[in-house]
Amino acid sequence: MKKRKDKIMSETKEKYSEKEQKTSASATDDTATKETTEEGVENTPEEKDDTAKLTAALDELKADNEKQKNDYLRLMAEFDNFRKRTLREKADLLKSGGEQCMRNILPIVDDFERGLLAIGESTDVEAVKEGMTLIYNKFKKYLDHNGVKEIPTKDEEFNTEFHEAVTMYPVEDPEQKGKVMDCVQKGYTLNDKVIRFAKVVVGQ
Repeated sequence: MKKRKDKIMSETKEKYSEKEQKTSASATDDTATKETTEEGVENTPEEKDDTAKLTAALDELKADNEKQKNDYLRLMAEFDNFRKRTLREKADLLKSGGEQCMRNILPIVDDFERGLLAIGESTDVEAVKEGMTLIYNKFKKYLDHNGVKEIPTKDEEFNTEFHEAVTMYPVEDPEQKGKVMDCVQKGYTLNDKVIRFAKVVVGQ
């Protein structure tokens, strides 16, 4: 009876001892895990994966920012070159445009010089008049070809946009009032813009 009691006591102590050891080991593991997590010595696989993703995203943003910066600098350089080229082309156009205008008028000057020589040598007045008329028509055609047009005045309503009244002339006919009676100096437009107003006499 006594032996059986001793055996039960012994088994109970062994079970208690094993249970105490397991509890102590578990507590030690939990403490170690907690310390590792708090100190950041070692991360879990999920945390490592998140860190890698964030690093990759940051590198991608840096690369995109650098690309946009380079694109912006290149665009600004191209725009500056375009601006300089446009200014240079505009200056060349103005210069060459004036040159072309003067070149085209030189043949008319030649005709005038030949006409002046003919006046001194010719005795045929009608032939001289015809020659001068041809030169005049040629010059008018040149002006018209370059956008220079004469402002109409005969029997036109007085218009301050095109006409400049130098005097007022009393008229009896009511229909003539406010109309151009005579043109003292012709006016001209260049591409529909007035470059010289027509000086006129207006009926009153």
